[in-house]
Amino acid sequence: MSKRKDQALTVAFIGGLGEVGKNMMVFGHGDDMLIVDAGLTFPRDEDLGVDVVLPDFSYLVEHRDKLRGLVITHGHEDHLGAVPYLLKEVEVPVYATGLALGLLEDKLQEQGVRLPAGSRRVSPGEKFTVACFAVETFRVNHSIADCVGLAIDSPTGLVVHTGDFKFDQTPVDGKVSDLHRLAEYAQRGVLVLLSDSTNADRPGFTPSEKQVGKALDEIFRTASGRVLVTTFASNVHRIQQVLWFARKAGRRVAVVGRSMERTVEVASRLGYLEVPEGVLVEVEEANRLRDTGVVLLTTGSQGEPLSALARMANGEYRRAEVRQGDTVVIAATPVPGNERLVARTIDQLFRRGAEVVYEAHRGVHVSGHASREELKLMINLVKPRFFVPIHGHYRHLVRHAELARELGIPDRNVAVAENGVVLEFTPDRVRDAGRVPAENVMVDGLGIGDVGSVVLRDRLQLAQEGVVVVFLVLDRTSQKVVAGPDIVSRGFVYVREAEGLMNEGRQKVEEALRRLGPQRLGDWPAVKAAVRDALGRFLHERTGRRPVLLPLILEVGEERGIVAQ
Repeated sequence: MSKRKDQALTVAFIGGLGEVGKNMMVFGHGDDMLIVDAGLTFPRDEDLGVDVVLPDFSYLVEHRDKLRGLVITHGHEDHLGAVPYLLKEVEVPVYATGLALGLLEDKLQEQGVRLPAGSRRVSPGEKFTVACFAVETFRVNHSIADCVGLAIDSPTGLVVHTGDFKFDQTPVDGKVSDLHRLAEYAQRGVLVLLSDSTNADRPGFTPSEKQVGKALDEIFRTASGRVLVTTFASNVHRIQQVLWFARKAGRRVAVVGRSMERTVEVASRLGYLEVPEGVLVEVEEANRLRDTGVVLLTTGSQGEPLSALARMANGEYRRAEVRQGDTVVIAATPVPGNERLVARTIDQLFRRGAEVVYEAHRGVHVSGHASREELKLMINLVKPRFFVPIHGHYRHLVRHAELARELGIPDRNVAVAENGVVLEFTPDRVRDAGRVPAENVMVDGLGIGDVGSVVLRDRLQLAQEGVVVVFLVLDRTSQKVVAGPDIVSRGFVYVREAEGLMNEGRQKVEEALRRLGPQRLGDWPAVKAAVRDALGRFLHERTGRRPVLLPLILEVGEERGIVAQ
């Protein structure tokens, strides 16, 4: 198909709309497709046993012959964490800035995946061509170094994708967002603006990251013992400030936690992190130093049960522990869904005698996303014809769309989409062009996608109600129950204290089998259904609970031996 200007531009939203995480979208024009980001998200409380959640790659696999490139806006897990899984399904060149590419290569090596041919590093401000798309990166500020937005020039028109951003006038690395480039795009004419909506309901401006440095400076100078700092492992600028102000206060820094160690190693090797000479020490050496000369930089800002901080709080970490007189700084806010885990960790830290600094007003954390006044500035700088809010819960998308209308973008030119929606753009209109698969794909251990809603429902029921197993031995020749029914429960009731309940349950099963009749005892599905119905009704009437019921039938006979079902 020829790449003519009168063809429409499509944007398929695979993830990142109506949620924070799993960011992925696909630009299409003619026979060419360009992917932007491939992130993951973390499971909800009800996703029991799930490790991470991926976007649905079905649409990409179906159109693998049209995929021309994957551009990564920055190195956060919700934007590149799914790339190793995607590259196992399709072969597509990856374009990413230095830090993002460094972090990605580390992940790929862990999973035994290689970067496809044609993949390369791109710099902020660089222009490159991917099939019919002319792509230009522009620098933005966020809570990780080396972040970019994208200007994607398609035959239909120019698209500006902000990536995750805020306008920090005093960034830690001194590299401000490229406002001049954004204004230049407006002069050229912008067809569509796709803009980060995470803080669309937060008034004013987001404070500078340097505010956190001031708070850390004071804490390091005044704390009477060790200071433990936890933040997102990817927040290189915050890690940088920890190193700077620890040195200023005469403290040495020990890095604790695998992901934090990996980020420090990669960022320092690539030149994104300045490590003052003599500041970093091993944990074992830090344990021998005076308390007022130590900072422990650790993982666990989200209360993850297996993180270094959570294990230290529980006294389960061999290399270090939290003790009386420590000051713990939680330099992050809980990701939605992690509030209880974080609260539990904070309580444990207080129980061990630590002073915990976690309150927002203490200045130990600032957001990496633009607030309402910055979102207004982005729209006014770019002056797009069409506007689509991205990256945020649905309420954030709606608030951001309202903001665009307030700034004069016509209602018909503002589109609030959800995962799975395909929008089609021409110079004159935007329309809903259908749906693509966009379900959550669960990763559980080595299994990818083999845990669905039915499995999760069963796991939740097992966790909430327990399981009851009914054992029966049937003689196929005589059509009689020769042993059982025996009932065993786990997570439902303690059998010794509920012996009467279990005896009554056995009677209900026996009555159900008698009603079924000898002629149907060889019909295993009918036997199982009768047992589940009779015992399930009885247990619910007596306890108000509905445990998972598992009838287990053993069949014996001269010809068949023993057969289990």
